[in-house]
Amino acid sequence: MNANPCGEYKQKCVFSYLLGLYQAQLRCSQGVSTRCTAEIDELSSLFGNHIQLVQISGSIASIWKKQLWIPRTAEALKKGRFWITPDPYHKDDNIQIGREVKISCQVEAVPSEELTFSWFKNGRPLRSSERMVITQTDPDVSPGTTNLDIIDLKFTDFGTYTCVASLKGGGISDISIDVNISSSTVPPNLTVPQEKSPLVTREGDTIELQCQVTGKPKPIILWSRADKEVVMPDGAMQTESYDGILRIVNVSREMTGTYRCQTSQYNGFNVKPREALVQLIVQYPPAVEPTFLEIRQGQGRSITMSCRVLRAYPTRVLTYEWRLGSKLLRTGQFDVQDSTEYTVSSLSRDSYGIYNCNIINEAGAGRCSFLVTGKAYAPEFYYDTYNPLWQNRPRVYSYSLQWTQMNPDAVDRILAYRLGIRQAGQQRWWEQEITVNGNIQKGELITYNLTELIKPEAYEVRLTPITRFGEGDSTIRVIKYSGKKVFVYEEVCRGASSGAFGLLLQLHYVARCV
Repeated sequence: MNANPCGEYKQKCVFSYLLGLYQAQLRCSQGVSTRCTAEIDELSSLFGNHIQLVQISGSIASIWKKQLWIPRTAEALKKGRFWITPDPYHKDDNIQIGREVKISCQVEAVPSEELTFSWFKNGRPLRSSERMVITQTDPDVSPGTTNLDIIDLKFTDFGTYTCVASLKGGGISDISIDVNISSSTVPPNLTVPQEKSPLVTREGDTIELQCQVTGKPKPIILWSRADKEVVMPDGAMQTESYDGILRIVNVSREMTGTYRCQTSQYNGFNVKPREALVQLIVQYPPAVEPTFLEIRQGQGRSITMSCRVLRAYPTRVLTYEWRLGSKLLRTGQFDVQDSTEYTVSSLSRDSYGIYNCNIINEAGAGRCSFLVTGKAYAPEFYYDTYNPLWQNRPRVYSYSLQWTQMNPDAVDRILAYRLGIRQAGQQRWWEQEITVNGNIQKGELITYNLTELIKPEAYEVRLTPITRFGEGDSTIRVIKYSGKKVFVYEEVCRGASSGAFGLLLQLHYVARCV
């Protein structure tokens, strides 16, 4: 005998609920039922309206029957649609007197097994007969579908037929679908207005593709890509349209191609689909390379800049123009080539600046930009100096600063370096020039001694190369006195193109470029 029958009762209820059983029947003796009130109340509170505890009186008053119901799925009716099927034994798709015609209605229902249909003609109920055959399609073949077959169509059969879908028990509004059968009920036809294909637009515009549909009733139109298996702009393989218009917002170049408009069997005739094609041409500005390039070169030397077209539409009208700032340098038109060049034979101070090459078609322009400058690259500090620190007085120390010059031959000869130094945390820089005699070779190690550094202060050191063009890119490092060593903490490379530095851990050094 279970010492806790109420606990067992509750466990069975919960277990049955979690398993998804539609109904769990549990019986307790009168003695158990009188003691299980708390458990029953707890279950009702736990499951809320999802549990129905029903007391059923039987031949034995001491028997209680408890019924546990799983929550019912939310009820819904949606997407009512119809289609008309002409007599399949005739090639003609029209509805004619003396032939068979079938009307089908379909509704999505939840739960589907509780769906029922009723048929009416001109508002009067219809019953299945020898000439008016009402059937319901196998749910595995076409779920939620009912059919009305009219055998040997007569003139008196013309009228409005209505199928009404409802759920057993009510609570959900019915769906009514009206289908008119008359002498004017004809299959659909699709045409494309002459001015609507090919349709030319520009990237970013809003465009409407149009197919004109005739027939009664007018069917739903399905739009899809005809030239390749790609999704439509809304992300689906097919897009429905009730008026034959496909509206595309923010057209892109990838949308260029052929589109198919096709009749659907829904809300129309169940016949071979009618279709038509619409060609869409999307114009877009030229895509070019390079979009930006920096060129460093010394005065008196020559440079050649090249701008190439990657793709553009239309391609037949491509012109180009070269400008330095707002000054027009040259214009021209492409023949068969896909690039244009501009050469400066001898650079001067006036020929430095930003050169723009604009390549233009009907849809806009693509631009290549070139920054031509005589700025020297940043110097690179050397960190393997042997015993860089020395001290000859108790309160001061000196440091041997060494560096190499990045790409010294790229621009004019470096005439000097501007050395800036300031105590950490201070705003003011103390500056002096370090004169350079002769040409600096690539990889050449340059040394300068920093003196009168106060112990134990840290210092920020900035080094800037100077050519006849002017100042180049700067490099900054921080040094700090600690005991008898100087620890180098940080280097900051400043300038338009100072290169990329990795992480270097040597004497507590961290390199970064800004």
